[in-house]
Amino acid sequence: MKKDCVGTTICQERKKDPIEMFHSGHLVKVCAPMVRYSKLAFRTLVRKYNCDLCYTPMIVAADFVRSVKARDSEFTTNQGDCPLIVQFAANDARLLSDAARIVCPYANGIDINCGCPQRWAMAEGYGACLINKPELVQDMVKQVRNQVENPRFSVSIKIRIHDDLTRTVDLCRKAEATGVSWVAVHGRTAEERHQPVHYEAIKIIKENMSIPVIANGDIRNLKEAQNVCHITGTDGVMVARGLLANPAMFAGYEETPLKCIWDWVDIALELGTPYMCFHQHLMYMMEKITSRQEKRVFNALSSTSAVLDYLTDHYGI
Repeated sequence: MKKDCVGTTICQERKKDPIEMFHSGHLVKVCAPMVRYSKLAFRTLVRKYNCDLCYTPMIVAADFVRSVKARDSEFTTNQGDCPLIVQFAANDARLLSDAARIVCPYANGIDINCGCPQRWAMAEGYGACLINKPELVQDMVKQVRNQVENPRFSVSIKIRIHDDLTRTVDLCRKAEATGVSWVAVHGRTAEERHQPVHYEAIKIIKENMSIPVIANGDIRNLKEAQNVCHITGTDGVMVARGLLANPAMFAGYEETPLKCIWDWVDIALELGTPYMCFHQHLMYMMEKITSRQEKRVFNALSSTSAVLDYLTDHYGI
């Protein structure tokens, strides 16, 4: 955890309590955890455009606890980065609770990744394999609840669904009984990638829960977000790729406005975002507003100064 950013971030009160947001009656708009992408600079950008709640990228709890270097590289925040959920990959209750205690002063809660379908994560006992280990999930939730003294500190899980939905409902009920604050549901199985999202499954899960449920999967604009909320009855929507392509989507923009691109440049430069990340985000944002030839030129740029010159020449930014 970088002290220059984190040192001033122990908020006396984290003003926007996510639990209260979910009970406000308004659709809660959430930036999903995205490896390499949902870092401080991008979270700062989407918050300017009506994103209510942000997750960090997935952090391996064991590395985070054991290595100062991992903490410094994986977790950076600041005073305005709120409300914030830190997502951990974990398969050990003690290590997860230790990680939760470390981030507790700097975040509103932690999330246990029970949805990542990548082979390396599954092989390590992280991610989507945890949906088949409800007792381990319960144990991790209990340990965090016992170790973190702040009663407002949330503990959530992000899951995928089973082919047999009764198993998913059972998992969620057990998690709820153990004290989980809310559940985010990606409406695909661990084996599915680009198949249609099973929104009906998310609806069934919501109908069987009394805690908030967030719908996740293939939401690309605000109208779709509102429609998914209507179909599923969920309390919030979580977006990943849709926000990468258009960080202003929650503010109702159909494509990335030039002001948003300008804001990204300002934020990224101010926070010292590495060039590859800075450039990659712009490539996503400009996908729909550039021609094939323009993409070839822009994607081949290799320095911040070249990007700034390009944006100035083409868009007056």
